[in-house]
Amino acid sequence: MSDANNQDILRASPLGSELSDDECARLAAILTTRRLQDGELLIEEGKVDHSLHGIVKGALAVGKVVGGGDWVTLHLLHEGDIAGELGFIDGLGHSASLRAVGATEVFTIERERFEGLLQAQPALVYKVMRAIVRVVHAILRRMNIQHIELTNYITKQHGRY
Repeated sequence: MSDANNQDILRASPLGSELSDDECARLAAILTTRRLQDGELLIEEGKVDHSLHGIVKGALAVGKVVGGGDWVTLHLLHEGDIAGELGFIDGLGHSASLRAVGATEVFTIERERFEGLLQAQPALVYKVMRAIVRVVHAILRRMNIQHIELTNYITKQHGRY
C-alpha cells in the first residue's frame, strides 16, 4: 500500500487521532499491512512478537484454546480497534490468541521501528503511547463493569437479577 493509504488507515485508528499530517506521514512510513484469511492466527497465546496491530477491515476473535483443544472466543475486535498493545509495550508473551473472523486486513507497527522515531520525533511517540494508554484504560474500564455485573448476578445483589 502507498503511504497515502497508510495515512488514511492511521487516521481511522485511535493512534492517529492526535497526530499532525507530518506526524501521521512519518508513522505511516513504518507501518505494514497484511491480509488474513478466515481462521488465520495473527497472535498466538504465549508468543512474543513486539508488534502493535490495528484492524483496517474485518474482525479478530480474541480467544484461548481450552480443555480438549476447543477454541473459546472471549471478545471480538472490529474495524478501528487495536490489538497486541500490551505485548508491544512490555515485551511479554500474549495472554490470548487473535484469529481472523472472515477476511481481515490489519496494519502492524514493529516496536523496534517505532522506537527508531524517538530521537527525531519524541512528540509523535508520546502521542501514540498516550493513545495506547487510552485504549488500554477503556478496556480495563469495560472489564471492571463486566466484573461488577457478573458479581451482582452471582450474588443476586441490588435486586437487579
